[in-house]
Amino acid sequence: MKDETLRYFDNSGFQEKLISWYQANKRDLPWRQNQDPYRVWVSEIMLQQTKVDTVKPYFERFMEKFPTVHALAEADEQAVLKAWEGLGYYSRARNLQTAVREVVAEYDGKVPKNKNELGKLKGIGPYTKGAILSIAFGQPEPAVDGNVMRVLSRVLRISDNIAEAKVKKRFEAIVSEMISKDDPSSFNQGLMELGALVCTPKAPLCLFCPVNAYCRAFSEGIQEQLPVKSKAKKPKRVTYLVLLLKKGKEVIIEQRSEQGLLANLWQFPMIPMKGEMDAAQAEKWFEAEYGWSIQIGKEAGELKHVFTHLVWDLKIFEADVLYASDDTRLKSVNEIEISEYPFPVSHQKMMKFL
Repeated sequence: MKDETLRYFDNSGFQEKLISWYQANKRDLPWRQNQDPYRVWVSEIMLQQTKVDTVKPYFERFMEKFPTVHALAEADEQAVLKAWEGLGYYSRARNLQTAVREVVAEYDGKVPKNKNELGKLKGIGPYTKGAILSIAFGQPEPAVDGNVMRVLSRVLRISDNIAEAKVKKRFEAIVSEMISKDDPSSFNQGLMELGALVCTPKAPLCLFCPVNAYCRAFSEGIQEQLPVKSKAKKPKRVTYLVLLLKKGKEVIIEQRSEQGLLANLWQFPMIPMKGEMDAAQAEKWFEAEYGWSIQIGKEAGELKHVFTHLVWDLKIFEADVLYASDDTRLKSVNEIEISEYPFPVSHQKMMKFL
């Protein structure tokens, strides 16, 4: 059933203008060199919540290191995390490798073009599935992200709250109606490109927009009032004491848990700060947790790291090992070896304090 907003909308004219603008103005991006499904897949995973300019060098290095589905499937997870180091949202890399291994095992190394099979792979949600199917396989499937919802909220003058899951479903149904059957790749990418370059969150460049004649919000002068989106919750703040812990000339690092935030990455040992914890209390906590006796020295610096729903306040201290147990979570490495381990951005920034 067609959405009410499309009843009097000139969709064929909108398609034609959008696609011709996209083909004339699209950015020269490394993942657009061809329509190889694996390349499209990797790029779409990297682009989740990450800016295009940040992704470009990562994509090129990643494809050089893991040029095929088989290369990524056979790689050591730590090598994959190291290649992803600094890009953030590391579960994307782990899920991508898990899914690629399934493609090798179940589909003979060929990315499935069946939407049900593709959608079952780890880390592939509705948007990524639609992007791969439309860009790599030319199938008219919707690929709806925040950019697309912003553009169509304005074009079709939709004032629903785009933070609600049911509203995203509505936009997916709308794009299914609107998408070009002849060139779904250019249509979907055109919407994304328009949102990135012209129909921006603030101060959209409406006078330069190729589809402004079709935009209801522009005709009413309310483009900056849309889309409607509820405010995100204030992120939780957590304070940690981070130890640049030395054992002779070597530094002690720790591998994070296999589950949860920054899983399987390496870090300098972190002590959760409870109230006004002093150095003596922190030393006792560390001994109880790891069985290591340490001496905390002077403060080296402070850092703040912001995640989507969490803020880390990090107080960084120098420390020395007095006695080491055999706790396997902790590992001593020299200054050359440390560069081989994948660290999250916050802990990469601490290297300068060593």
